Amino acid sequence: MVIENIKLAFKSLFANKLRTLLSLLGIVIGVMAVVAILTLGQSASKSITSSLDSAGTSLISLYVRRNTDGIFTRTFGDELIEKIDGIDSVIPLNSSNVKIRYKKEYSNFQLYGTDSDWNQIMSYEVDIGTWFSENENMNKRQVIVLGNTIATDLFNGENPIGKYVTLYRGNAGKSYQVIGVMKEKDGSLSMSYNDSVYIPYNTYVQRYLKVNAVSLYSIKVAEGFDTVAVSDKIETYLNSLTESRNFTLFSSATFVQIADEITGTFSTFLAAIAGISLLVGGIGIMNIMLVSVAERTREIGIRKALGASPRVIRGQFLTEAIALTMVGAFIGVVFGILLSKVLSDIVGWELYLSYTAFVIAAGFSIIIGVFFGWYPARKAAKLNPIDALSYE
Repeated sequence: MVIENIKLAFKSLFANKLRTLLSLLGIVIGVMAVVAILTLGQSASKSITSSLDSAGTSLISLYVRRNTDGIFTRTFGDELIEKIDGIDSVIPLNSSNVKIRYKKEYSNFQLYGTDSDWNQIMSYEVDIGTWFSENENMNKRQVIVLGNTIATDLFNGENPIGKYVTLYRGNAGKSYQVIGVMKEKDGSLSMSYNDSVYIPYNTYVQRYLKVNAVSLYSIKVAEGFDTVAVSDKIETYLNSLTESRNFTLFSSATFVQIADEITGTFSTFLAAIAGISLLVGGIGIMNIMLVSVAERTREIGIRKALGASPRVIRGQFLTEAIALTMVGAFIGVVFGILLSKVLSDIVGWELYLSYTAFVIAAGFSIIIGVFFGWYPARKAAKLNPIDALSYE
């Protein structure tokens, strides 16, 4: 019986192609909008997440804004690991703008003094040469590793390994031997890797700038621990040590979480607005089904006279309404995917199809078909056979 109702439904739809097409527009537009909005929302979220992942979602950056009470004159590496569960390693960094000279080429870049393990926890790979060793750090060797862009700008194709560059502090300059060049790496919200140079931490604080405080820590969260939760513990601990908010914690995981929440909420809100067109489309479905009932009154009377029950009549028209909305949903999904593809290409996002949107579109279309098809189907089922047969 169900198969027969489906056949009758599609036969009726194809019998009035233009009317069917016009009645489908509301459903098609509504489903297309819902699919496109949810898909673009997911694509935006994934693109933001991918961008932030370049900094590592298991990393926390601790910035020291000022040192008014002196607590940051000591390093916090071992202390944080001992006091807080979930920390794998803590790497100190200091940074400043620096003028670099090679032969007659001068450039201004960001200089970082850091540990021998920093490139590993940042997943920052060496292109040629090596990163400095712990021995070079402990012995305060004047060696330097260049970001990819800097190496290209200063040496212009020449192999920089073993060459010497001059780092200036004011008018005074000291020579540093180039031991490595890093691979290209996308910048994070807090750092531009390719436009920076790197020297051992002890060389920086004892020979280059001679400072007694750390301005930045890179904190690696241990596997299996939540980065946001560990960041909150670090903040609580540091607040117990100082009354002044002279530090800032930054975690890509926090921004990923916020980005997911914002894009999710915004997409849901827009999808709900787009869903209004589905309701409008549902009204169109009800209208077309009422017209169909009026046109087929004699057919209904004949079927009833031959023994068709009200339930069978109601099922026939309800199936037709659901079939109509499902066809509209399918067309809307196809156009929604195409629209998402075009818009994602325009803004430069990688397309991530939202299968949730497909389920929502199909489910809501069925609900629309049942809700707005019920009254016409019920009206058809309640027709008096004698009145129906005499209907002109």
